[in-house]
Amino acid sequence: MQPATSPKGQAPDIAAQVTFAMRIMGIAPIPRNYELYYEAYIGSNPRLTKELAALGSKATQEELDEIGARYFAHIHHAAGVERAHSRLAAQLNDLLALMRDEQFALESYNRVLGEAADNINNKSAASVEILRSAVTLLSRATEDTMSQGKELVENVSLKSVEMDVIRQELDEYKRIANTDSLTRLANRRAFDEKLSSVYNSDQIKTYTGLLIADIDHFKKVNDTFGHPVGDKILATVGTVIRSNLRREAFVARTGGEEFAIILNDQTVEECVQVADRIRTALANTPFKNSKTGVNYGPITLSIGVCQASLAEDPVDLYNKADVALYCAKNAGRNRTMLFEDGMKKDTGRNWLLYRR
Repeated sequence: MQPATSPKGQAPDIAAQVTFAMRIMGIAPIPRNYELYYEAYIGSNPRLTKELAALGSKATQEELDEIGARYFAHIHHAAGVERAHSRLAAQLNDLLALMRDEQFALESYNRVLGEAADNINNKSAASVEILRSAVTLLSRATEDTMSQGKELVENVSLKSVEMDVIRQELDEYKRIANTDSLTRLANRRAFDEKLSSVYNSDQIKTYTGLLIADIDHFKKVNDTFGHPVGDKILATVGTVIRSNLRREAFVARTGGEEFAIILNDQTVEECVQVADRIRTALANTPFKNSKTGVNYGPITLSIGVCQASLAEDPVDLYNKADVALYCAKNAGRNRTMLFEDGMKKDTGRNWLLYRR
């Protein structure tokens, strides 16, 4: 199956390609299905890609939901998000009802005050009786209004606490949805959002660099030692990358064995230095089974670097950093390459897992 093509010279639109592929295979275009095929397209999980490919165009919704439940825990949270939104809407409606009741109570109180004032000003009535009645009426109305006001404050306070709890739940659902379950780093979805924000400001764009890192010969590691070992190696690589970055640096796992780093307030030279520091740290990290003595290493990275100021938009920036990464692979791996005009890449990604 081939993805949708883009006009010559233009970067492919991943969303359009995924949507096109789903339409060709007769897959319902609902969010949780798009989630699965998007992750398969970018190669975040080789086994997921193979399972979806095996289903082909005969996949039932039940089969897709079963795969989603096994591979992506955050898909389970979709129902939780929907429930949280419903609870939040209910709390807001209750709060509006309280406000409407309070408005009605104040309007009634104002009406009582007006009637009392009219009676007091009515000199033709028996003044003592009118005053007595007016005082009694005002006293009761004031007590009722104050009581209702106190109850309103308590209810609003309670509703605020409940809504804050729901907000925290929604924040947690979002965090889970934007986190790679294996490495605990940000995932491709979070990376796409972060990369897009780089171009919201010329100043940010000028001093931002993108690093794309890919584990060398990772397919051989999986084929030789199996995916469970490969998963542990991926998690360790993620830890090494994170530990060699400043806290404010953004790092994500963007594909099967691919990681992306966004560095703000960094010059080109500093971005290259960071890339080389990460490479050196990983190359010096032992990958050995303490029980069996099997050595899985060495594990190395190839890294492509591009400054945001050299690209027109997020897609262009990603593609140029990816070209630099390809050149690093082609030049022998375990090295950093900075994007330069004239660099070319003679192969491209397709629907299947992009392997290096």
